[in-house]
Amino acid sequence: MKKYLITDPAHYTQEASSFAQKLRQALSEHQPEYALYRDKQNTDAALLASTFIATSKEFAGLKSFLHSDVALAELLGADGVHLTYRDKERIKEAKQKGLEVIVSTHTLQEALDVEALGADALTYSPIFASPNKGEPKGVEDLKNLLEKVNCKVFALGGIVTEKQLRELETTQVYGFASIRYFYS
Repeated sequence: MKKYLITDPAHYTQEASSFAQKLRQALSEHQPEYALYRDKQNTDAALLASTFIATSKEFAGLKSFLHSDVALAELLGADGVHLTYRDKERIKEAKQKGLEVIVSTHTLQEALDVEALGADALTYSPIFASPNKGEPKGVEDLKNLLEKVNCKVFALGGIVTEKQLRELETTQVYGFASIRYFYS
């Protein structure tokens, strides 16, 4: 099962070298195949995004993604962009720029929509209880979705324990995405 690390400003500072050090530590310890720079609070996200991409390139086989900013992802040489479902119409634009596209989804219909629009992968959430993310869908709901979509699916939401990973391994999910699993 592939691992998808998602950054969160609660786990690092806004200072570039400190951010790079904490990111290196998490990447070295967990060796994810995918990593996403996501920071909705930083007014100068481009600086840390640049640091994120440079640090990610130190790890062979790691695919780096930026949240929502197609132009910045292309400019910095990211492997891809992670879009929200609301931004699904930007899938084509990102693909034309040579970027891989992962889209956040929360329903089967959303998953089918982004798959039809050409997304390379999607996150489906929340699988387990996660702060402020609504009622968890659970593993059975995830299994149902996996029977109906063909693109890569990352389980997301509340994934923090090895027990939860074992539950996910009973499915055909491509991977899991998390913040807290990688920074706890």
